[in-house]
Amino acid sequence: MMKFLFYMIFMIPLCFMIDMFWMVQFLLMLLMFLFMNLSLTYLNNNMSYLLFCDFISFGLILLSIWICLLMIMSSENLLKMKYYVNFFLFNIMILLILLFLTFSVMNLFMFYMFFEGSLIPTLMLIVGWGYQPERIQAGMYLMFYTLFASLPLLMGLFYLYLEVNSMMMYFLKFFNMNYFILYVSMVMAFLVKMPMYFVHLWLPKAHVEASVSGSMILAGIMLKLGGYGLMRVLIFLQEVNLKMNYFCLIISLVGGFYISLKCFCQVDIKSLIAYSSVSHMSIVISGIMIMNYWGYFGSYIMMIGHGLCSSGMFCLANINYERLHSRSLFINKGMMNFMPSMSMWWFLLMSSNMSAPPSMNLLGEISLINSLVSWSWMSMIMLMMISFFSAGYSLYLYSYSQHGKFYQGMYSFYTGVSREYLLLLLHWLPLNLMILKIEYFMIN
Repeated sequence: MMKFLFYMIFMIPLCFMIDMFWMVQFLLMLLMFLFMNLSLTYLNNNMSYLLFCDFISFGLILLSIWICLLMIMSSENLLKMKYYVNFFLFNIMILLILLFLTFSVMNLFMFYMFFEGSLIPTLMLIVGWGYQPERIQAGMYLMFYTLFASLPLLMGLFYLYLEVNSMMMYFLKFFNMNYFILYVSMVMAFLVKMPMYFVHLWLPKAHVEASVSGSMILAGIMLKLGGYGLMRVLIFLQEVNLKMNYFCLIISLVGGFYISLKCFCQVDIKSLIAYSSVSHMSIVISGIMIMNYWGYFGSYIMMIGHGLCSSGMFCLANINYERLHSRSLFINKGMMNFMPSMSMWWFLLMSSNMSAPPSMNLLGEISLINSLVSWSWMSMIMLMMISFFSAGYSLYLYSYSQHGKFYQGMYSFYTGVSREYLLLLLHWLPLNLMILKIEYFMIN
């Protein structure tokens, strides 16, 4: 694992060289293929006192590298405008290193440090390359929501160390901490990051104000940090979780249904996609909280599938924004008349968003429905509603943006370029082809 870390550290000087935009993309692609060759047959092969890589870490690190590569590809407009390109690349590399360490570090305190550290480059992406003046407020929302919930997590970690004298994730599974306050303090930070309904308001705000790269990293990776943290922490909080999980389950399922309805009220494309992320993540929280194999596996697959799918949808929203300079659905109408090929990509990604085969979202949703129904038959009602309305708002967004009479105030226009089509293909292909090799992601 250390060799990959040094690979990324030595890429940092390249970010400050002239005309190295393409080189960073190429090296990230190479890193992706090198990391895919990592042997996961024996966990001890990739385990040291500092870093380790198991099946959960493996998929999320792969996703991090892939999304960071696509972020650079989607932000080529910065290159044309000469808008702090070197600092932008540097920011993405620091973010990638922090994410890599978050997903692979063995010590829970180190995990907390990198978990919080990844917030700073994300904040810079929102505040530095966002579109509206309100991005400062969005950054404040992001900081305060996350940090407010993170301080109890730090206190919980200190208490854990005093009790157990170890913070190694590998050893903590042998302990069972049956304390309600410890449970709340350690779980809350991850629920805010996911985000769970009631603590989700920072997400639509941050997405709407962020640039395309900020939205991609927020939807693709940042939400998954919460799920990863829950998977690691609930191992030694099993007993108290089985008593208390129904609170989170009820809030998540009812909240997910309500957010699905709220998606129909949105007129801002990015806001709609952000709210759809909250709806999807609510089912992921439910699957992890139940703590059975189907739930863990379904949540994990759903996290990876959603990371690719929502990131691709934000790319599509940005492609429209670069042409019309508006995110409003009242202006983004009749796009099929101008970009019929792009309309096909809208359809493909919307169908993946509503969990149509053969996307990974479908497998994740089937597993999650299986686990939730095994927990309680009553959850089937909310799951039916969430699944039905997620298809509804996906169709609503597609039909509203692609069909109808186009905006009259438009005088000049250009259709999609090959870079944009390649970008969307690189989102869609892994999302729909990885289901053929799903045993590679099976959690042991």
